[in-house]
Amino acid sequence: MFATRAQPVASVLSAGVQTRNMATLREIQLRLNSIKNIGKITKSMKMIASTKVSKAQRAMETARSYGATSAAVYKNANTVPLETESNIWVVSSSDRGLCGGIHSSVAKATRKLIAEDTAPVAGVVVLGDKAKNQMTRSNRGDIKLSFNQIGKAIPTFAEASAAADTILTSDVKFDTATIIYNKFQSAIAYEATPIKNYSIEAFKASENFTAYELDEEVLENYNEFLFANNLYWALVEGHASEMSAKRNAMENATKNAGEMVDRLTMTYNRTRQAAITSELVDIITGASAL
Repeated sequence: MFATRAQPVASVLSAGVQTRNMATLREIQLRLNSIKNIGKITKSMKMIASTKVSKAQRAMETARSYGATSAAVYKNANTVPLETESNIWVVSSSDRGLCGGIHSSVAKATRKLIAEDTAPVAGVVVLGDKAKNQMTRSNRGDIKLSFNQIGKAIPTFAEASAAADTILTSDVKFDTATIIYNKFQSAIAYEATPIKNYSIEAFKASENFTAYELDEEVLENYNEFLFANNLYWALVEGHASEMSAKRNAMENATKNAGEMVDRLTMTYNRTRQAAITSELVDIITGASAL
C-alpha cells in the first residue's frame, strides 16, 4: 500500500528532474554551438588580418621614408611655432572596430595634448568615425571637419592629398597643424604620436630657413605638400597598427572562445551524467518498490 502511494510521487519528481535537466542541456548545447560559431568567425578574421598586416607594413615603410623627409625639413630649419599661432588637431583613425583600444588611445592622447597646449585651439579634424564618436563626448564644440570611409584598404597619397586640400580650403583658419596617429612599434605595440606641420610664417622665421632659398609661391605649395605628406604618413602607419591590433584581438578572441567551449563541454558532460544518474536512481527505486 505504501509502495503504491509512493510510485506517483516518485514518477512526478522524476519527470520534474528530467525536464529541468533536459532544459539545461538544451541551453548549454545552444550556447556551445553559438560560441563555436563565434570562434570560427574570429579565426577567419584573424587570418584575413594576418594577410593584410604584411601589405600594410610594406606600405608603411614607404610612407615612413617620405614622412622622415618631411620631418627633416622642419628639423634642419630649426622651425618652432610662433607665440601667436593657433593650432588645429587632426586625429587619425578609421571607421572599423574589433581591434582593441587603438582608437581610444589616439583619442585619449589628443585630449591630453589639447589640455596641455597653451596655443588657441582652432578646431579638431577627425579622420574616421571611431575616433569621432569618442572625441564628440569631450570636444563636441571643437570638431570642425570629419572624414569617413577610411580603413577599408591601405590609404593612398591621393586620399591624403584630398583630405589635406579639404582642410586647407575650409573655413577653419589655423597656423599650426598637429596630427596624432598610432605609431607602429612592433606586432603587439603601438603608441599615439604627434606630427607637427608649421605655418609658412613659422617656417620663414626659422633659424636656418635661408639655406633653402625658396620663392614665395613655391614655398606655399611646398608647405601644402608637406602637410599632405605628413597626413599620408599618419594614415598609412595608423592602418598598419590597426591591422596588427586587429589580428591580436581576433587571436585573443579565438583563444577565449576555445577556453569557453572547453568549460561548457565539461559542464554539458557533467549535467548529462547527472541526468543519467538521476534516471538510474529512479529506475532502481521503482524496481525496489515493486
